[in-house]
Amino acid sequence: MTGTTGTTGTALGAPAERREGRQKVTGAARYAAEYTLPGRAHAWPVPAAVARGRVTAVDTAAALALPGVLAVLTPEDAPRLAEAEDATLAVLQGPGVPHRGWCVALAVAETPEAARAAARAVRVTYDTAPHDAAFTEHHRDGYAPQEAGGQPGRVEHGDPRAAFAGADVRVDVTYRVPPLHNHPMEPHASTAHWDGDRLTVYTSSQGGTTVRSTLAQLFRLPEEHVTVVAEHVGGGFGSKGTPRPDVVLAAMAARHTGRPVTLAYARRHLPTVVGHRAPTVQRLRLGAGHDGRLTALLHETTSPTSRVKEFVEYAAVVSRVMYAAPNLLSAHRVVPLDVPTPSWMRAPGEAPGMYALESALDELADVLGLDPVELRVRNEPAEEPGSGKPFSSRHVVDCLREGARRFGWEDRDPRPGVRREGPWLLGTGVAAATYPVQAAPSTAGAQALPDGTFVVRINAADIGTGARTVLAQVAADALGVPLDRVRTEVGHSDLPPAPLAGGSSGTASWGWAVHEACAELASRLAAHTGPLPAEGIETRADTTGKADADSPWARHAFGAHFAEVAVDTVTGEIRARRLLGVYAAGRILNARTARSQFTGAMIMGLGMALTEGSTLDPAFGDFPEADLASYHVPVHADVPDVEAHWIDEDDPHLNPMGSKGIGEIGIVGTAAAVGNAVHHATGIRFRELPLTPDRILAGLLSES
Repeated sequence: MTGTTGTTGTALGAPAERREGRQKVTGAARYAAEYTLPGRAHAWPVPAAVARGRVTAVDTAAALALPGVLAVLTPEDAPRLAEAEDATLAVLQGPGVPHRGWCVALAVAETPEAARAAARAVRVTYDTAPHDAAFTEHHRDGYAPQEAGGQPGRVEHGDPRAAFAGADVRVDVTYRVPPLHNHPMEPHASTAHWDGDRLTVYTSSQGGTTVRSTLAQLFRLPEEHVTVVAEHVGGGFGSKGTPRPDVVLAAMAARHTGRPVTLAYARRHLPTVVGHRAPTVQRLRLGAGHDGRLTALLHETTSPTSRVKEFVEYAAVVSRVMYAAPNLLSAHRVVPLDVPTPSWMRAPGEAPGMYALESALDELADVLGLDPVELRVRNEPAEEPGSGKPFSSRHVVDCLREGARRFGWEDRDPRPGVRREGPWLLGTGVAAATYPVQAAPSTAGAQALPDGTFVVRINAADIGTGARTVLAQVAADALGVPLDRVRTEVGHSDLPPAPLAGGSSGTASWGWAVHEACAELASRLAAHTGPLPAEGIETRADTTGKADADSPWARHAFGAHFAEVAVDTVTGEIRARRLLGVYAAGRILNARTARSQFTGAMIMGLGMALTEGSTLDPAFGDFPEADLASYHVPVHADVPDVEAHWIDEDDPHLNPMGSKGIGEIGIVGTAAAVGNAVHHATGIRFRELPLTPDRILAGLLSES
């Protein structure tokens, strides 16, 4: 068991400090909107004010008359793009308005203030059409998608309905998760400029290689004519996983004006244009014997999607992974509406899905009178329930046992609503966690220089996770040299191409290529005699055919979350007192950055449980909670003691480092652990997030 210091004898596992940390805290790190190119102008979008319809006229006269205004692009005169594979990027290409907030014009001016004033002065006339933005799980237009997160939309084994009907003990419950928003610290921003037919963009993205290929396709350019720089990225949580309209609009404005243009979205624009976690309604039916062993598990989830493109919040896939149930149904349903397009948000699918599954399992434990940890242990599967594949490694039980030991679970009084401190009710809860192991083909270059140093080059994205540092550790380990002799270059499309930072796959994908390039370089250096040439020795690796090869193994990271809460019976306020997570995530490559990733995700899960949530306004088709004054993320006062630990796990079926992704598993299960703790404190089961004081107080009053 590690989790306190990690392995410090080698480069891998050591708690190395992030290499770019000093740049960030001193302001030397430049983000996408901070490239002050000569003659730079600024753009500001004009969002559609109707939920559905067509633009019939755009009056730009008042805007163009303002000081410093250079242009106003409209659907009539904006540069024409090639047909977009991602329909959310087909901005200003026609008069259609698919949802409120869709860009219908773009003001360009000398300063951000002038551009904003110009955008407000633009007058748009619409021909409105009837819209439907009311999400219900029984909507008449709902349908079963073919795929959900790259998996079949529906998986069924045995006869789950009959098994549920005949079960000794049954739980039939519905859980609801509201729309959630990514809100990275750095809003989506891009700076673009043209030099003839060559385009350079500085953008905030989780994947510069994807941005490059997308822009090349849209603007009909050879990829080598597009340069994408994303050296520093101030968070993304999935919303920057693929290009968003900011980079396309900035490039369009730069082409139209002949000047460099920066577009930085105001935070209030983010909910409608960069994706969000779609709300889910999840019905769980659990059938079990009196011994607690599941005989039936039915997990059905419904979520909305936009009419622009389909996105499925694949919340039911977790039921294909977690527990042994001979009769299983895992199914999705989506409802197309006239709303902004949902997209990835940290642990898409798993975060809301495990909230519902782990809450329902807690309800089953309550009905059975079984300890919630013991119930999970009794339903440990021998193979992955959905696929039948053997697990490459699975230490859920170890995480539960170790977490229970560290948390002091054995001293817990199982009776709900009995622990008090004055007006406060106290409770504890547990939930398991899972996240898939993913990797994609990547390329990397490694160079040995005559001065004894090494350079690793790869177009990875460091979105605040410490990718530069960890990749240097992978390289130093493969080369057998001290860490301070390795330099890492990332975040530029001239570097060897690499996949995006998403799905907790970044380090696994990039590190695989870095390891192979450095291993080959070490071999060449061992065979080399005499001094190195002035240009050094270089190698390059491409993991195509390896990282994307089919595996006979079910590969997942696992974990266990424990939470202690206090509930104020006077105000309904919930205070989380302790959060503890224990993870089995392969080899931990950097103890310091890993702990930061785990605890940061746990805090995000705390926000999901207690404060975060918005509403789809059926009258207008967008989100009233459009800023951080109305969409509440946790602040320092909300965050209790947060502990993250991990179990040493040797899994030979992953990648050369033996690592699993860690960026997302920390959020998976946290909300359920908190919700289960609230039930333990109050004796009341709340099945809709977030657990805000008004909901808690209403529940307490109804029970009094």
